[in-house]
Formats: sequence, structure tokens, C-alpha cells
Amino acid sequence: MSTTIADRPVASRHSETALSVSFAGLGRTFPPRTAKGAPHTVLRDIDLAVRPGEVVAILGSSGCGKSTLLRIAGGLDSATHGSALIDGRPVTRFDARTAVGFQEPRLLPWRSITDNVALGLPPRTPKAIGRARVDRLIGLVGLGDFHGHRPREISGGMAQRASLARALARNPGVLLLDEPFGALDALTRLQMQQLLLEVHAAEPTTILLVTHDVDEALHLADRVVLLGRDEHVEGARVLEVFDIPGERPRDRSSLDLGELRRRMLSGLGVTESGR
Repeated sequence: MSTTIADRPVASRHSETALSVSFAGLGRTFPPRTAKGAPHTVLRDIDLAVRPGEVVAILGSSGCGKSTLLRIAGGLDSATHGSALIDGRPVTRFDARTAVGFQEPRLLPWRSITDNVALGLPPRTPKAIGRARVDRLIGLVGLGDFHGHRPREISGGMAQRASLARALARNPGVLLLDEPFGALDALTRLQMQQLLLEVHAAEPTTILLVTHDVDEALHLADRVVLLGRDEHVEGARVLEVFDIPGERPRDRSSLDLGELRRRMLSGLGVTESGR
């Protein structure tokens, strides 16, 4: 299967603000940590295209470079070779058209939920417009009764909801999510996955989602990109791109998804019996 996402209609609707993301011949090599050490290549020859409005999950084992790829897309790191592009323009620094969500909510403990979400607004946003957008997003993520609460007064799942609202406050063309639900308990994680689908329907944008969770990738993504290493060659590359059938929300028990799940686990070196 090609490592470049095929050009076909996107299942989910997208807005005019949703932007394309692409990587062309991208590689990332870190310098030696010591004088006698050797450079360490994390990514090599990454060629990938993501259409505006898609949800694309990046799946791979720990340490294979998923987060590094996401950081390069957001301008938080730079490629050693090749390029990352947002809407066809090279990423050379942090791009205000992107927003990043991390595994930890990273809320300021002394600020209210409203003030934390407002931190994501673009600079010089008129006060009335900004307040209306913050109020809408807080309601959208189900925190309408918690405007004035501090982070210590809400649960971890609620804090992650506030973090998602903050990331959306700038109306980003690309939303980069790095294991955003990884620290949550199983039930809260399922609830957050459903929330992300609802938010994407209401606030369409392009989403790149880093995850270790095959089931999460199958449930949320239009396509799943499997990153991994070839034997005896340093640096991860795109091993396969899986096209996920059906509109969201999907039936988690679908036989079609079960076969895709088996293939993804196999690509990660895991068998069902060994899970």
C-alpha cells in the first residue's frame, strides 16, 4: 500500500479553515549525546499527505518517533532532511494556524477554566468576540457549569476537556494531539473519544492524533498511519496506511474493523493471543 494518503473525498465534513498537512522525504537525526557517541536517527524518508478535514491517527510502538513527527508538524522541532508543510507552505517555526494538545492538560492552576481556555485565543481578539467563543467552547466540551472552577476543583477528564477547548480557541486549521487521553482511566477515555468526534463535527479541522491504542485509532480516524523500523536500518518510516471504512461513529464490534485491528497489531509485532 502506498505511503501517501490517497486523494479521495473525506468522510467527515470540513470547514474552510481546515488545512492540509504533508511530509516530503522527512528525516530527523539527533546529534550525539556525548563526545564519543553517535548520531541517532529517529525518522527517515517520511512521505505522507493528509487532506483538509481528515482525522489521521499515527500508530506505532514507544520510541518510534510519533511525537517527534507531530512536533515537527507544529514547528516545535525541525527536520534534519526533507520538509513538513501546512497548506503547502514549509513549517519553519511554530505556526499559529496549528494547535497542540498534550497528554497532560497543562492548565494554569491559579486561573479559572474560563481564563485557561481564553489563553488559546489569538492575540488582539476583541473582548466580546473572545468571550463568546470561550463560552461556546466550554459548553461544547460539557463544562458549562464549571466556568469559574480552578483545575484542582475538577477531575482529570474534565481538565482534559478544558485543554481541548483551549486548543480549539484559536480556530486552528490543524489540531495536533499527542496521546491526549493516555493518562485517563478506561471509561473516561471512551467518553473523551466520543467527545472528540462531537467536537470535530461542530468545529471541523484537520486532526493528527498520536496514539498507542489500536482501538482508539480505529474508532476515531479516517486513516491510520503505522510507523515502524525495518530490521538493521535506523529510523522509523511509514510501514503502511490503513483506510478505515464507514462513517463515524463506528461499530467497535464490526468484523471489518476486527480484520484491520488484527493487521495493525501484526504490524506492531503483537498477536491477539498475546495481547
